[in-house]
Amino acid sequence: MSTTGTAAEGVLSKRFGSIRGVLFDIDDTLVDLEYAMTTALREVSEHLLPGLDQTGWERFGRIFTHETTHYYDRYLAGELTFNDQRLLRGRAALGHFGVHLADGEEAHGWLAAYSHLQPSYVRAFADVLPLLDVLDAAGIPYGAVSNNVHDYQRAKLDGAGLARVTRLVGTDTVGVAKPEPAIYLEGVRLLGTAPEETLYVGDNRMLDADGSTAAGLIGVWLNRVGEPAPDFTGHQITSLSQLLG
Repeated sequence: MSTTGTAAEGVLSKRFGSIRGVLFDIDDTLVDLEYAMTTALREVSEHLLPGLDQTGWERFGRIFTHETTHYYDRYLAGELTFNDQRLLRGRAALGHFGVHLADGEEAHGWLAAYSHLQPSYVRAFADVLPLLDVLDAAGIPYGAVSNNVHDYQRAKLDGAGLARVTRLVGTDTVGVAKPEPAIYLEGVRLLGTAPEETLYVGDNRMLDADGSTAAGLIGVWLNRVGEPAPDFTGHQITSLSQLLG
């Protein structure tokens, strides 16, 4: 057995079997994108929603981040540009509170302000760097596979202090998005491992846990918020620290 294989078996939880490499989703797995999005959203929208209480802002954020994902799906399908889907999601959230974001200067200004602010709020979750330290010390290769384009996610990782995640696969790397098997398998190729020896960890049950498992990897659902899922029989964790033995 290789040194890496021995180290992995000594570091990673035995419940995952023989693992020699780890791949991660990025958004809301390695970095707290929801915090960055909702914080920036509030900052650029307060003048449009004066007097909105905390419950309202939480609702506003949920609409943007969770309840209009079909716009992001249309972006992945090539039907919308990245900025188009972002603006449509903003309009949907504002529209829920009776605010219409007009075409032209108003829409452009809102989008430009949000696009400028959001990256400044992106940060790594507290459990990320300690885990990467352990993997580095053990010589276990790791990387990221994301449903966004490579260069955008590269800048996001670097800005969040995760430049050490050097192996990165985006939707433009192989021309497909999760849950297509090819995108996970490109990550495996970059690690130099075999699919059945590779963990894939992400916060989206379908795209990350189920999709990677279907591609032959060991899928792990990072369920940080404790979402009830009585029918889910795969690997599930609530913190990245639970990957360790």
